[in-house]
Order: sequence, then structure tokens, then C-alpha cells
Amino acid sequence: MWDQQEIRLAPRSRGFHLITDEVIEAVPRIASLQVGLLHLQLLHTSASLTLNENADPDVRHDMDALLRDRIPGDLPYFRHTLEGPDDMPAHVAASLFGTQLTLAVRDGRLALGTWQGVWFGEHRDHGGPRHLIATLNGECNARHRHGYHWRSGDRG
Repeated sequence: MWDQQEIRLAPRSRGFHLITDEVIEAVPRIASLQVGLLHLQLLHTSASLTLNENADPDVRHDMDALLRDRIPGDLPYFRHTLEGPDDMPAHVAASLFGTQLTLAVRDGRLALGTWQGVWFGEHRDHGGPRHLIATLNGECNARHRHGYHWRSGDRG
């Protein structure tokens, strides 16, 4: 089974944001897979995706603080400055973290570790709406192959 769709992320403030639940809600066919992969591709060059801590929001805060310290907007050798002092550092951060994730799907769920979550990194001060392409592929579970589709919370 193959499925692909675009996910629109609402504008967010600069920093890292946990979007795991938003992705799962936007791609309900994850529940139909016994085994597979979910590939997420962010369609922007000044934001990022990564997999990291999902429990303590201080981790996301600290990661952003480190980025701001290491890649400030006032570096004298930045030439790409027409879009503002936050733009070139945003491109650097997006390149360091990346704009794609491939996640395993097992038994109708993302196969994430206990403390893992999907992070969206907004590296602009005012980034606006962002878009992801979600591509799902894999082998459907027996219930789905026989015409039964799981509903949220129905695992029995």
C-alpha cells in the first residue's frame, strides 16, 4: 500500500515544537499497516524536522537556545541578508538538522522509543504556515486486508 498527502502546519513561533500527534492525526492510514515506513519531507529551507525528547519541553528550549548562540544573525560574513537577519541562520539550522525523517511503522503505530517525538524546528522569527509531504508505504494488517478499518482506540 502506498499513500501520500500534504500536511499543513499552522504558523509557529521560532523554536522547536512537538508535532507527533499532529502527524498521526493527519495520516490515519498508519493504523492500517502491519509493517511499513512513514517518510516526512518538509517543503521549506528555513525550518527542520528531527526526532528527539518528547517529555520535557526544556529540551526543545535548550536546543533552540544553543542554536541562537552558535548561529547568531549578526555574523559579519553572512552575505544572504535581504530577507532579514534571521534568514541565513535559519538556512544553516535547517541544513544541520535536516528536512526529512523516515519513521518505522509497526502494528499500526509509529515505532518510536518511549521518549521520542517528532520535532518541527521553526528557525525564522515569523515563518508562516509550513507544509510537509507524508508518504506512507508498507504491508496492510489482516483486518485492513479484509475490509475492516481500525478506528481510533480500537485495537482489539
